[in-house]
Amino acid sequence: MKTALLVPVYNEQEVLPFLWEQLQSVRKSLPQETFEYLFVNDGSTDGTLALLKQWAAENSSIKIISLSRNFGKEAALTAGLYEAAKADAVIILDADLQDPPELIIPFLQKYREGFDVVYGQRSDRRRDSFFKRFTARCFYKLYNALAVRPLPENAGDCRLLSRRAVQAVLSLPERERFMKGLFNWIGFRTAAVPFARQKRKAGKTKWNYWRLWNFALEGLTASSTLPLRLWTYFGFIVSGFAFLYALWIAAQKIFWGNPVSGYASLMVTVLFFSGVQLISLGVIGEYLGRVFIETKQRPLYLIDEKTNCD
Repeated sequence: MKTALLVPVYNEQEVLPFLWEQLQSVRKSLPQETFEYLFVNDGSTDGTLALLKQWAAENSSIKIISLSRNFGKEAALTAGLYEAAKADAVIILDADLQDPPELIIPFLQKYREGFDVVYGQRSDRRRDSFFKRFTARCFYKLYNALAVRPLPENAGDCRLLSRRAVQAVLSLPERERFMKGLFNWIGFRTAAVPFARQKRKAGKTKWNYWRLWNFALEGLTASSTLPLRLWTYFGFIVSGFAFLYALWIAAQKIFWGNPVSGYASLMVTVLFFSGVQLISLGVIGEYLGRVFIETKQRPLYLIDEKTNCD
């Protein structure tokens, strides 16, 4: 059995030696397995690529795909899946060691039991900050309330995919790719492996809260059109209340002679409806932007060079 270990990397020079050490420890515990190591360099500007090339010169099982610039993790994962599509199984790992490489062992056990998708589920996130745990919980709750196919909570990209699961993911043509949603959408037999999330071993995270916020918006708009429908319903509700309020004002004027509401109430009403309209335009704009990107049909990524690849 041939298993490809897919690791997207972006400026991970500091943590890579720790990752390689743990990968070798796992390999020694699985002598019957054949591993290839596929690193996708997503436009790193530090010594990441030089270090990987040094390793690849000494070990032909190490493959490197270097993208022409930083295209983002979703593009890097897609590039790696295309290269690893001939393997019997592909295991996706992050370089930061927050998802421990020891998960490879139970992943392969589940694969032999007949599962096509095996994902790591973070059962213990105490090493993450309270704010990160809270925002992650909010995202999963909101996403699952809107999406047609809910995501398993606290499941990241760390997972095993069988060959047919990889082929299914690669058959999906969209360019704005939310990989967690795609991995979940394809279905097949799926199993979870719980684990305790670790601290980053070295280096700094590339995900600040602004990037995480934008990533969450991409995930929501990539997986559901329900936000558009909700704003339609909200518009009907607000318009209904506005109509009833107008009737009430007219009745007051006709039967009691009360003066029409003054400047303050008028300004509040105008500002409220202006805000609703701007939010509605923003929601529509998110979907329209996705259509614009898809219609340009630009490639998801460009490859600068390959090392040890077929």
